[in-house]
Amino acid sequence: MQHMDDAFTLLRQAVDLLPQDAVAENGQTVGDVREDIVRQEWEMALGVLIEIGDVHPVSVDFWELLAEAARQMMLDRSRRWCEWRSWEVRHGTVRATLSLAGAEEARRRAAFAADGRLRPMWDIGNRTAGGERELNIARLWVEYAQELGPGETADVRLAPLSPEQWRHLKCGDVITMHEAGPVAGTATVIEVLPPRA
Repeated sequence: MQHMDDAFTLLRQAVDLLPQDAVAENGQTVGDVREDIVRQEWEMALGVLIEIGDVHPVSVDFWELLAEAARQMMLDRSRRWCEWRSWEVRHGTVRATLSLAGAEEARRRAAFAADGRLRPMWDIGNRTAGGERELNIARLWVEYAQELGPGETADVRLAPLSPEQWRHLKCGDVITMHEAGPVAGTATVIEVLPPRA
């Protein structure tokens, strides 16, 4: 039977994967995380590690350690975010500013959870062999929000089901989101990063 480390050991292992000079946007350092661990501030340590990982290039291993630690601490949204970031390291990142159609224009009448569970279809300019429009599926994570509703705009991250079909996108491209029927939203690509793994 494989040995399973506890969340606290996983956090210590994740800290060891960071350069000593790594700093979060809010100024917290690797040293601060080590102090949080000594004080047994596990959730705080996890939060700072996530913030550092969001601004510094880190490995898949780093995100997987944090995802498992978050799972053990029953922090579901943090776990999903760490799994999401691990996926981005492996497959690349597409970020866009999404404006959802209003309730009167589209089928969506209520807000959706912004944590990567929605898997809409996207028109990203691909065509079938017969020249018809081909829709591609991508999970959607809304940045800095718990949900997004009709008529609202936010920056989003997309995790395509087939990342290789999205490689042609570049900043400024406009893509459309579809949820069975009329256009559900329009997004302008603001960042495309290649895989780092």
